[in-house]
Order: sequence, then C-alpha cells, then structure tokens
Amino acid sequence: MSTTHHGGGGGDGAELLVDCLCFTAEHARQLLPFAREAASTVVISSKAVYVDDTGRHVNSTAAPNFSDPIRETAPTLPPGNGNHTTREGYGANKVAAEQVLLDSGTPVTVLRASKVQGVGARRPREWHFVKRVLDRRPAVLLAGHGAGIDHPTAAVNLAALVETVAAQPGCRVLNSADPDAPTGRQIAATIAGQLGHTWAEILLDDQTDPALGRHLWDARPPIVLDTTAATNLGYRQVGDYASTVARQIDWLAATAVADQDGTWRLPGVDQDFFADYFDYPTEDHHIATRL
Repeated sequence: MSTTHHGGGGGDGAELLVDCLCFTAEHARQLLPFAREAASTVVISSKAVYVDDTGRHVNSTAAPNFSDPIRETAPTLPPGNGNHTTREGYGANKVAAEQVLLDSGTPVTVLRASKVQGVGARRPREWHFVKRVLDRRPAVLLAGHGAGIDHPTAAVNLAALVETVAAQPGCRVLNSADPDAPTGRQIAATIAGQLGHTWAEILLDDQTDPALGRHLWDARPPIVLDTTAATNLGYRQVGDYASTVARQIDWLAATAVADQDGTWRLPGVDQDFFADYFDYPTEDHHIATRL
C-alpha cells in the first residue's frame, strides 16, 4: 500500500511511501525502485523478528523469555526465504525483507509493530472477549491468572508514528507499540466495561486444563516493546490501549450478527483464526464447579 503525503519538499516521486505488505526479500526488492523515488519510505514489520537469548521467538513452539522490554538492538532471527505464511517462516522472511531495505542506503524506516488493533481488522483479536460479552457469558476464564502480556499496537498510534518519521526521513528501525501494556485480565475488563457487561473472573492456574482460559494476549513471560527510540524523535502516541480500542469494540459489536442458536458471529473475518477459542461446553463444565 502506498500513499502520498502533501506538504514540504519531496523528491521526484511521492513524498511519503508506506508499505504494509512487505513480507519477503523479494517484496523488498520490488519496493526499492519506488522507495528511491520517494522522499521518505516507511515499511511495516513485526516484533516476530526478535529472538531471546536461546533463539526463541513469538512463533516458537516454546515461549520466548524476554527479560526486559525489547529494544531495536535486540538480536533477530537469521534471514529466511521459505514460506512466509508459516509460523517459522514469517519472522525469518521479515528479517530478510528488512535487511534488503536497510542495506540499500535508501531512506527507509522499518516499524516493528506488535499486536495491531483497529477498526476493520481481518483478525480482530478483541473479538475473543467481545463475542463472549454478546453471548452474555456469566464468567470469563483466564489462563495464568490473566497475567499474560503481549504488547498491543493501536493502528492510530502506528499511523502517528508514520507521520512523525515521514517528516524526518532516515534509514532506521523503530518499535511501534502503545504507551501501556495491559494484561489479558485488564483487556477483558476493558472490553466488558465498554459494552456494559459484568461477569465473574475465573483466574486459572497452571494445573488447570491448558485448553481452558486461552486468550490471544497470554504471553508469559510478558512480551513488551521499548519505544524510547520513537519518542526520542518527537513521537507522541494518540492514546493508551483503553482509549484507542474503544472504536474497535463498538465496531465489532455493531458488525456482529446473531445466529439461530442465539450466539453471535462476525462476518468477513478469518474464522479459522478463532476456531479454538470458543469451546463453551468445556467452559460451562468448569464454571459449574466454580460458581
């Protein structure tokens, strides 16, 4: 995706080129001729490139252990050229794409985003809790006591960072994430509160059936991005998670449709992505023993 930013000087082409679909080294090579004609280019990458001290990453079978907020200087996966749609191939291909761009000497800013949320998302992770609210679930089950953290990135915050770096062209990497990193428990409470629903919280320990209480922010140890480098450029986030996610929650609730059995579904999204997250019969059995 590209866009032209009006105002200021600029080169022979667009003043600002933004690419959200650069997944491989070949994609990056295809982008470069256009980037060389633009005054400033921004490419959206991912925190999936980072590895911990043992080489584990967010798509590893075993969870990574990042002891501190991740800075842009942290180690990354080796570059890869396999299938970028697989768990193992995604991050490695992103690294390869980044290297092609950064080694070119072209003023390209690579933004490593985390779990992006916003209106119109094809995989709106907040649906995990919004659907439960619409289905009037009496309780929400949260694995690991709901303490898991996987840093979100609001689309509006990402856009604000694009605007900041567009005015300061350069060849660099920056993390992009919200100013706060809420726990899964806090996210569930934010969504329920936004929709005026109350439910009992059932905080599960590690001895509970691992199929229970799974959610899409359950990263333990937590995964948090350090955004100091972005703020040092003058970047200011639009808002925190609760304030920026409100529009998406309202959009999800307004878009959902009721099935004949009274439960709610969301048309037009990647249904397979959510296939393993709504096992209500198993949840009901556990709830019956607790409430």
